[in-house]
Amino acid sequence: MAFRRSFYKSPAQLRLMVAPGRAAAASLDAVSAAVAAGVSTLELDRIAEAAIEAAGGKSNFKLEAGYHHTICASVNDEVVHGIPGSRILQPGDILSVDSGAIQEGWNGDAARTFVLPDPANPERVAERQKLSEVTEQSLWHGIARLATARHLNEVGEAIEDHILSQGDYGILTDYIGHGIGRRMHEEPPVFNYRVRSKGPEVRPGLVVAIEPMVVLGEQDTYVKDDGWTVATEDGSAAAHWEHSVAVHADGIWVLTALDGGAAGLAPFGITPTPIR
Repeated sequence: MAFRRSFYKSPAQLRLMVAPGRAAAASLDAVSAAVAAGVSTLELDRIAEAAIEAAGGKSNFKLEAGYHHTICASVNDEVVHGIPGSRILQPGDILSVDSGAIQEGWNGDAARTFVLPDPANPERVAERQKLSEVTEQSLWHGIARLATARHLNEVGEAIEDHILSQGDYGILTDYIGHGIGRRMHEEPPVFNYRVRSKGPEVRPGLVVAIEPMVVLGEQDTYVKDDGWTVATEDGSAAAHWEHSVAVHADGIWVLTALDGGAAGLAPFGITPTPIR
């Protein structure tokens, strides 16, 4: 497969991507502080938008044709693209929140999964919490591989290997990560599993959104009647974690983590380097 060189960013362009990444991270921090039983997904949407604007950015999700919200809020069997609304979170729910920001024409994109406590059903909570942790750690395995990879599709190998080592989980194949920059979704594709091609060269200027989506059951999904929400066909719970990551001359930097990914990469012996 041939790839255009245009998705590699210059050092100046990489510097411009730091601010929208921080704004996206701030929105998810604000959501994290507010997630609780009794809170509506629309309320979380308002909280995320306020945090992005306080950081100097704007919602880039609202720039997607036909979409009118700052976040995607996907609950239980919903994997991605859930539309915020009047739905009230319940004890034991698993919630994936995807958020993004645009600032000076550059984009950031990230997602986190939350599991709400439920003392009445600790086994379900534990199962869902493990699903979230496996998904999050697979993301960090993918980011760590990016730091040493020669070609991008090595990231998917690392993600798949970790997930399969943890149990019988389903990895979505219909939805994958992507390049990011002037547009939220750019080339190249970022797979969460092994593929035959090597993918583009990993070198300074590559910026990608890595986002594993993992389910407790089968990987088959369908789109709900709202035209957006992707849910599992078997009704099994899902988790989604995402970070936007830049490769630059001095190493890598996780744009949507306020510490650049230092905490997540520490177990791998990798220290992220700020973009200069």
